[in-house]
Amino acid sequence: MKLPKITDAKLERIVSVLLRSGVVISAVVVFAGGVYYMARHGSERADHHTFRGEPSVDRIVDQIVAGAFSLRARSIIQLGLLLLIATPIARVAVSLAGFALERDRTYVVITAIVLTVLLYSLISGAVQG
Repeated sequence: MKLPKITDAKLERIVSVLLRSGVVISAVVVFAGGVYYMARHGSERADHHTFRGEPSVDRIVDQIVAGAFSLRARSIIQLGLLLLIATPIARVAVSLAGFALERDRTYVVITAIVLTVLLYSLISGAVQG
């Protein structure tokens, strides 16, 4: 099976579309969640005298996704932020695939190391937090 040809210009275009789309989609999701939150809770009085930590539904990825699909406003906002965090990670993963298709071993190794560090940082932060 012959692999598709990819050039540096094609890879740059794919990456730029991915980054732009990721930022726009995450901004739309955060904005929609913010509007929905304000529509439902905008008239409530804020109590700044009592500290309340974030509930797990706003801290754990699968609960954030489930909350967003059940139209929980704060979860929608959190989902948008997760999409924003995922955008550069997806960029590195796409770059890795592109460099592999170009058969550029040096960049494959470097990009694989970067992706490993990003994923390790994300996962180890989730485990500790």
